[in-house]
Amino acid sequence: MNPAKQATKVVVVTSVMLSFISFWRAAAIVLNDLGSSAYYVGGIAEQAVGRAAPWFIFGVMLFSYAVRAVYIESCGMFTRGGVYRVVKEAMGGTLAKVSVSALMFDYILTGPISSVSAGQYIVGLVAQTATHLGYAWTPSKARINFLAAGLAVLVTLYFWWRNTKGIHESSDDALKIMYVTTVMVVLLIGWCGLTILTHPAMKRLPPAPRPDHLAFNHDAVGWLPKIMPGALRPLPMVAPPATTPAPEEAKPEPLVGLVPNAGALFGLIGILIAFGHSFLAMSGEESLAQVNRELEYPKHQNLVRAGFVIFVYSLLFTSLVSFFAYAIIPDRVRPQYFDHLISGIALYLVGPMSLKLLFQALIVIVGFLMLSGAVNTAIIGSNGVLNRVSEDGVMTDWFREPHKKYGTSHRMINLIVILQLATIIGSRGNVYILGEAYAFGVIWSFAFNGLAMVVLRFKDKSPREWKVPFNIHLGRNEIPIGLGVIATLLFSVAGINLITKEVATISGVAFTLVFFLIFEVSERINKRKEGVAAHVELDQFQTHPQETVSNESLDVRPGNTLCFVRDYHTLDHVRRALELTHTGKKDLVVMTVKVLKGPNTGYKGIPEHHLFTSFKQLLFTHVVALAEKAGKPVHLLVVPSSNILEAIVLTAAQLDSTEVIVGPSAVLPPAGQAEHFRKTWEKLRDQRKHQILFRIIDVDGNLHDFPIGTPSSRSVGTTAPEHH
Repeated sequence: MNPAKQATKVVVVTSVMLSFISFWRAAAIVLNDLGSSAYYVGGIAEQAVGRAAPWFIFGVMLFSYAVRAVYIESCGMFTRGGVYRVVKEAMGGTLAKVSVSALMFDYILTGPISSVSAGQYIVGLVAQTATHLGYAWTPSKARINFLAAGLAVLVTLYFWWRNTKGIHESSDDALKIMYVTTVMVVLLIGWCGLTILTHPAMKRLPPAPRPDHLAFNHDAVGWLPKIMPGALRPLPMVAPPATTPAPEEAKPEPLVGLVPNAGALFGLIGILIAFGHSFLAMSGEESLAQVNRELEYPKHQNLVRAGFVIFVYSLLFTSLVSFFAYAIIPDRVRPQYFDHLISGIALYLVGPMSLKLLFQALIVIVGFLMLSGAVNTAIIGSNGVLNRVSEDGVMTDWFREPHKKYGTSHRMINLIVILQLATIIGSRGNVYILGEAYAFGVIWSFAFNGLAMVVLRFKDKSPREWKVPFNIHLGRNEIPIGLGVIATLLFSVAGINLITKEVATISGVAFTLVFFLIFEVSERINKRKEGVAAHVELDQFQTHPQETVSNESLDVRPGNTLCFVRDYHTLDHVRRALELTHTGKKDLVVMTVKVLKGPNTGYKGIPEHHLFTSFKQLLFTHVVALAEKAGKPVHLLVVPSSNILEAIVLTAAQLDSTEVIVGPSAVLPPAGQAEHFRKTWEKLRDQRKHQILFRIIDVDGNLHDFPIGTPSSRSVGTTAPEHH
């Protein structure tokens, strides 16, 4: 067999789904969303529920670990998990579309609230710096909002461009932002600690989180006064902030509290209201589920590591900011810093004013970077959600068509960014309006996910990699106490939010209904196109026709492993190949052969779509799913040939492979397969000879190894190969 005569066009297949990242990168992506809320949640929560707000934020951050545990269990069941997949498996497609519609509301608002808040920090820094230098500039609130919205648009467009290029580019941004943020957080904690230690008056904690300490503003109670007219009472007016752009125009803010001796039920409702208004501090869990598919090996261990990093970081940063603000900033002036609480902390630290202003500048710059990173996270997360929905046939394949250059689902990204830009423009840069609506999608997506996991404990009793703790076994049944408590609390807070957050309820329900209708109509269009045939989930791939196989064209190193696949029903050997291959040291190439017969045999100008057929697409979809489950990258290749074994041998020689892995033959024993491979290998001409290991993995997972190119061969059966 002469390679020069056999050179035929091949197809190198690539997929954006095969980019894998470390748990540090995954944690950075999520923290850019979850951690960024520290810049605005403290002020929003205190404005809504009073000075006890830091305790409720602290409670939300503790509870976030329980919610994250639910996601970790679901990710162990579904590599391509998230709310949509979990809810659909548990309760059907209709509720799945409702839940994912609410989740999209969360993602669409995450970008705007973060980018607008970042813009306001920048505008505030410029105004304060100009004033400090003797050029007084005090823009009106409307002007600040307008400028912040303009900056938000620029930030959103920047991350649109970067996400179009692929997740590695985006995760690089997230990781760099978290490096800088960590330096700022360490300085903030240390300096605040020194300030409190040197000022006895600052050694104080917020009021205990009791019902009688709650003070709600008008927006925090929503329709509750109409539903329960005897539950609330007016509280003394709050004086205007010590410094405002126009003190004579400022009016005291009316507050209400629970009536004295309201009873346990009203007290519980009050606590849930306060808890619900602090839920802004907890987001990003769905983003963790979406980046789970990109986590590298060992996937589950890295998922747990990422979850713990996120918990510790957000607990220290988000919670401590609220406590430091209460301790350090005087009560009479703290309201003026509700929109930029960390900047207010910087101005009341111990030390010279010039140094404090410099630190404030660092805080604002880091805040701008981190809040901008939340825009990136929102795009990544929502893109992942829409891809899951599209894979299930709910959205047309047109949306998932890869970018011709970068391979990303650019049309999904375009849709997300258009909606985010419309939200920024529609809100006119008002952070409070965005914040009021933001929590709707967060809490309802969490609630649906929690309920679905409870249902799956009874519906799907297959083994899990990990389970949420506190389970009671009664005979053959398992009662998920931990999951049940989490789901109950989530639905309780979600229900309270419905009646106390007017803006969130109206806008959230409307948005959810619109997206649900879009999904329904799109799904029906797909079903009409497919007819009675069942929908088959297919990944979208980029194809790159090449004249020959080479290490350069496939972007693999010499000494790689070549694994042959033929049928997506028999891929157990691929799963074991992934276990055996340390892809950081040795590339794994998965190839299939397009068998040519009749007039096509030997023809070099074969159309690309004749080589990469729908069957090959389905085959590689299953291969990619296995690679994602393992967290290891593979390289995909389609080779046309009239002889499968000759194609495998020639490809292994051209790629300088050191191992070839195949599944068992239906007609030949392993030794017979190896003998055929040896004879074909020895027929190679004009090709550098090297030793190669021919490995057969049988149906029981045992290895049969045959060194080719040496005088002897051997058969080895193993049941517990080394994992990498």
